[in-house]
Amino acid sequence: MKRTSTLIVAMTLLLPAPVLACTNFLITRGASSDGSTMITYAADSHTLYGALTYSAAAEHLPGTWREVIEWDTGKRLGLIPQVSRTYAVVGNMNEHQVSVGETTFGGRAALVNPDGVLDYGSLMYIALERARTAREAITVMTSLAEKYGYSSAGESFSVADPKEVWILELVGTGKGGKGALWVARRIPDGFVSGHANQARIRRFPLNDRRDTLYAKDVIAFARRKGWFKGPDSEFSFADTYAPLTWFYLRICEARVWSMFRRVNKGAQKYVDWIKGQEGAEPLPLWIKPDSQVSAHQVMELMRDHFEGTPFDMRHDVGAGPYRLPYRFRPLEWYADPACDKCAKEKDAHKKKTCLAAKRCVKYFNERATATQQTGFSFVAQARSWLPSPIGGLFWFGVDDAASSVYVPMYAGILRPPTNYAVGNGDFKTFSWDSAFWVFNVVANFAYSRYRDMIQDIRRVQQELEGSFFARQPEVEQRALWLHRQSPLKAREYLTQYSADQASNTVTRWRHLLTELLLKYLDGNVRDAQGNVTHPGYPKKWYRRLVREKGERFRERKLKNEPPEEIFH
Repeated sequence: MKRTSTLIVAMTLLLPAPVLACTNFLITRGASSDGSTMITYAADSHTLYGALTYSAAAEHLPGTWREVIEWDTGKRLGLIPQVSRTYAVVGNMNEHQVSVGETTFGGRAALVNPDGVLDYGSLMYIALERARTAREAITVMTSLAEKYGYSSAGESFSVADPKEVWILELVGTGKGGKGALWVARRIPDGFVSGHANQARIRRFPLNDRRDTLYAKDVIAFARRKGWFKGPDSEFSFADTYAPLTWFYLRICEARVWSMFRRVNKGAQKYVDWIKGQEGAEPLPLWIKPDSQVSAHQVMELMRDHFEGTPFDMRHDVGAGPYRLPYRFRPLEWYADPACDKCAKEKDAHKKKTCLAAKRCVKYFNERATATQQTGFSFVAQARSWLPSPIGGLFWFGVDDAASSVYVPMYAGILRPPTNYAVGNGDFKTFSWDSAFWVFNVVANFAYSRYRDMIQDIRRVQQELEGSFFARQPEVEQRALWLHRQSPLKAREYLTQYSADQASNTVTRWRHLLTELLLKYLDGNVRDAQGNVTHPGYPKKWYRRLVREKGERFRERKLKNEPPEEIFH
């Protein structure tokens, strides 16, 4: 019980992301270049301190109870019976290479059950404590939600083991309900999938228990509510419990589409669906990549900003002179100040009783996969041909994925590296020893001159990640040799290796900050020889200034002004 309580306290320090915040990609064995499975997760929030949690395996006496603490708030939700044995968990991967990620889609507000004992965060981590396979994890999550009630809004979960990758979508049954409504589908081997805050499972086969699982009342419940009236074969989970809107197409589905179009050229045809055009072909639940993808390529997918698409944020005025691919919150906004004032009076604006509401036009900012408010992200890689302590690779990064580094944390490590551990700093306490804060300092400095600084950041990022991949065969060969002698020796070796890479990464990133400061001090740029230069703003930016405020900035001559050549 003490170990469990300690873990719960640690977990509550990592507040999860709000709605419209997270992104998951799912890669099957046949779609990966080395035969591994992979899922990704970006935990995005403006108040999330990114750190790597860890809980050791434990034995529990009969009659032991597990306390359930809500991941978002730290509120105690209740107690459930503890199992006799729980497994070690590193971040979102356990000792059997089972991994879980999530994105919130919300869905119908009437389905939220404030009396439920399980929230989405506790479902994930309890499943990791108890499951040896992805299917087991789905069973743990759904059976607990059905028995004790589910308290969160609608969630999409990625669940993987070394052989299978699944997407599970789950909502509650409303206030006072004990059940849950859900459907899970196994991603076909050779395909990839994704979800990003929008329910994605529509129609599903009703008689395929090998690849599709679902709650026995998932359709009947919708009929009782009057939300569905057609034949069972036409039932769509997403369209019934989380109907799609234009806004969710652009803010959520667009991120999945951008991943699809980077691995499959044919996915470009779905851009009309993302734009919300009538009659457009919907984005499929999964797609087959043109070629198999590597772990490094999957990391690059997490760094996407819609580059080269109609949604590329680097080319409008919001990007500034240095093509910043981010837009700071709020996500939605009004151009008319009168609308802002009216919107604060929510009832008046909703009822359109104020004059401004009748003419207000709402605008939005694009929402890419890589975003400034990420607390942590990961690529969880599971490999069936290796012992689980070595085969499970939890590539972990903090802050913005585009300017972060994915550091290898093996499933068999015995403790998290100090720089990435819970308790080394927090969201209100800065520390130069905290990976989260060091990466944040570099990223926030880079946002001021992004087009140039990101090139320097990317060079060091690729240098570090390249060194991890280059050393991987040697490290794992050594770990296998030790594992044959003693699994514990192998785990101790991998623990030290991960700690060394984490420490080296944070040290290198601190040095990178000083390099960037020296190079870009006061808006200047030092050249390769260290000489200070003044390159000015990009020409496109000057041309925009002329178009918008040309007369203000145009130089003139005084009536009796002397010629320039007489001055230095």
